[in-house]
Amino acid sequence: MAEKLFPEGAESLGRRQWLKYAGASAAVGTLAVGARQSFATVPKSAPSADDVLDVAIIGAGLAGLTAARDLHQAGCESILVLEARDRVGGRTLNYNIPGGYVSEVGGQWIGPGQTAVADLARELGVGTFPTYYDGNTVVLGGDGRVTVDLKGTFGTDEAIGAKLSRLARDVPCGTPWTSPMAGELDKLSVGDWLQKQNIKPEDQVAWNGSITLSGGTAPAKMGLLHFLSMINSADCDYSQLDSIKHSAQETRFIGGSQILSIKMAQQLSSKVRLSTPVRRIAGWDGDVVTLHTDHGEVRARTVVMAIHPALCHQIQFDPPLPEKRAALQRAWPAHSPARKTAMVYRRPFWRDKGMNGSIFQFNGPIIWAYDNSPPAAEIGVINAFVENAKVPSERDAAIAMHKQFYAQAWGDEALSPVAYHDQDWGQADRWTLTCVSAIPPGFWSAHGEALRPSCGRLIWSGTETANIWAGYMDGAVRSGHQGALQALNALRRA
Repeated sequence: MAEKLFPEGAESLGRRQWLKYAGASAAVGTLAVGARQSFATVPKSAPSADDVLDVAIIGAGLAGLTAARDLHQAGCESILVLEARDRVGGRTLNYNIPGGYVSEVGGQWIGPGQTAVADLARELGVGTFPTYYDGNTVVLGGDGRVTVDLKGTFGTDEAIGAKLSRLARDVPCGTPWTSPMAGELDKLSVGDWLQKQNIKPEDQVAWNGSITLSGGTAPAKMGLLHFLSMINSADCDYSQLDSIKHSAQETRFIGGSQILSIKMAQQLSSKVRLSTPVRRIAGWDGDVVTLHTDHGEVRARTVVMAIHPALCHQIQFDPPLPEKRAALQRAWPAHSPARKTAMVYRRPFWRDKGMNGSIFQFNGPIIWAYDNSPPAAEIGVINAFVENAKVPSERDAAIAMHKQFYAQAWGDEALSPVAYHDQDWGQADRWTLTCVSAIPPGFWSAHGEALRPSCGRLIWSGTETANIWAGYMDGAVRSGHQGALQALNALRRA
């Protein structure tokens, strides 16, 4: 006999109460549920191994916590979030600077069109402020130094950007493999395409930096079809993806981006378990799924997999997943780690010199350095995306290298930082294989159709599954909303 979804005595509920349960899945989209209804009777504390949860969520990043928050607000109390790390936030992380300041060393920006994460921030009471870009950018090449006012852009060629924007119109951001041009475009890397555009050598540094920052890899390894789908998310306007002003790098969160996950976890309280990696998932094709963790078993009727697709491949599934889904997980780029540094100064002295804090370096270790100071600029912070292989792993040597380049850009004041942080995501933990998914040519044509369809009781979530802004914080939040909606519908059908 199938286990009962609702509490004992639920059969006697009147028609109005049953409609409230059924309507919860529709209400979660707007988070406008009035009375709290419970899908199952569970204790206020975290459930024991003998309980059967309605929903288990794997991953306490933005996607997983958003899904849990939606379910909780829709009245579903029988939930539990399992996180392998000893913290929440996933690929968002704050570096705490003495004095109560923070600098983001993971994902950090939002921009036009990224309404899901902006709405979440407003609901959580998290304010925003603009990224600083007033003044000149420094471009370094060997011993050479040039300053230029890029006016909030990365300096890429507008005409070539317009060509990319036009191509993106025929590449749906959520399903790039369905594009009528997929067969042709997915054979090329972005580098292949750029080679045909006769880009000037002096402009190549801007394109390399922009695409590496957006896509997580050099143009030669980034699939053109995937990159066009990213532009499609940005209203088919390359400048919305590439720049700071009116772009995806325009706005920051007061308190750092990780504050969103921290606040959601605080609301969920004991429904979040840290340091609990899931090693094995059994019975996903049956009525109850068993999750084998380092701290015992958790059983649930539905599981939201809010983790990176390549991490799913590290979990043992019993029975094995359908071959198309397993093949997607095996082929997903699993190692494109970013390394992000933060150098702290007593004040943002570069602003006094008419500089905006941005540095691009030709064939050097710095991909892009930028002003990451707090809203009122009480202290000065320069963050940098760096080429991992070109920066020493030894801390003092890395600091010396940064000081040298910053002094070349802004003078001797850069030689006296007060703090330094180095976040190498390839070494940070076992659970962050890559920050941005560097999708290669041919991937979507081969594996795209397996990205989202559920497998039995498993619902695939995470920013990579978003229909809009996949790979961004906004995509993570959107995927969390969708995962919660799918879970509620699955419970209702049961």
